[in-house]
Amino acid sequence: MDPQLRKRLTAAGAGAVALAVATVGYFEGTKPTPYLDPIGIPTVCTGHTGNVEMGRTYSKAECDALLAGDLGKAFADVARCTRVRLGEPTRAALASFAFNVGGGAYCRSTLARRINAGEGAPACDELLRFVYAGGKKLPGLVKRRAAERELCIEGFRS
Repeated sequence: MDPQLRKRLTAAGAGAVALAVATVGYFEGTKPTPYLDPIGIPTVCTGHTGNVEMGRTYSKAECDALLAGDLGKAFADVARCTRVRLGEPTRAALASFAFNVGGGAYCRSTLARRINAGEGAPACDELLRFVYAGGKKLPGLVKRRAAERELCIEGFRS
């Protein structure tokens, strides 16, 4: 895992929400001015993609609220589609993943099926398959999924 991310995670503490905020924030960054992501989706703040007003600058408070809402939805999707108990790092990793690909994609994934089948840490390897966007393998997604995988496995160790 990238040493900068490891430092952020250590500083975040052990709670799933803090770990997810640190992970998502590290990989998404925060940009108050809307932009098009690598596959052309209007995005703003910390990876927010819904109802983005291009040409507008968002305040820090708005960005914080959007992140809280988006991560809240991601955690709710993970809870809705996961039937086994998860360690906090695993919940954080799955929420980061669901934040990035969408809750529906998480719920339909082999990752969720394997977690629910009780496979534990080996199921986390499924994260490494989700490194493509718009048909292209993206280096940023390769790094993100590797970090999410490590965090996912960590939750099964505790």
